Amino acid sequence: MPDPRRPAPAALLSDTHPPTLLARVDAWDLAVSDGPVIATAIHDGHALRPSLRERVKLDDDARFREEDPLTSLLAQVGDARLRVRQSRFEVDLNRPRAEAIYTGPEACWGLDVWKTPLDDAERAISLELYDRFYDMVGELIDRTVARWGSVLLVDIHSYNHRRDGADAAPSSQDDNPDIELGITTLDPDRWGDTAKRFANVLRRHPVRGALPDVRCNVRFPSGGHFPEWVYAHWGDKVCTISPEYKKIFMDEWSGRADIPALYALRDGLQHAVDAVRPEFLR
Repeated sequence: MPDPRRPAPAALLSDTHPPTLLARVDAWDLAVSDGPVIATAIHDGHALRPSLRERVKLDDDARFREEDPLTSLLAQVGDARLRVRQSRFEVDLNRPRAEAIYTGPEACWGLDVWKTPLDDAERAISLELYDRFYDMVGELIDRTVARWGSVLLVDIHSYNHRRDGADAAPSSQDDNPDIELGITTLDPDRWGDTAKRFANVLRRHPVRGALPDVRCNVRFPSGGHFPEWVYAHWGDKVCTISPEYKKIFMDEWSGRADIPALYALRDGLQHAVDAVRPEFLR
């Protein structure tokens, strides 16, 4: 059910029926067409508002390495496609509100983010963005559930596997699948078989001539705050699958993209979405 703490938001979408409505605000892009699949890339963004750029201690390369660049291209598989443009270093939308602003190295991979701690005014601006995001997504899910009865939410992320340096060996494949599916925040009785079909389809679509290693809940025992919030409020009406793509589609140190690999991953994801889509159609 919707969060009772949220005020009734202004209309997100017009009640007219254009084939697609594109909404752009300062912090995210949202494209919506009629269908039950919502795809999100909430860590894709790199932008910081000007007042934070003056305070941040990290250089652009260090920030970029910990963000999820290019995941918005994978989000093209959704009927509704949401890409957040602001960096997770401004506000992390996949953490609880009290932890959404990184305060020190212990909160973000040992990185020293700020030259000086943020004051209350700067924190308030970031948290206002956080609240607007959750209001907007809440309305989007409400409307999609009302239209279709249930929703497939594909919550897309990526992760690093060369943390020891650009010239060091990558992390072991044993603990680092090419695609990890977070499926801890879905109702297993209703959607467990759906998640299995989704994973099996992903495994059948090669990337650079090899079938991807796809496993569930290996590196990340929970899906983060965002899918947990969705499950808490909509329960079995929303099937949330959180793909975590190992950065085999780019060099995480130089930032250079492997475009054929990225397109192959997107095509595999599209096939997986198409395979389970009928389960969400009334």
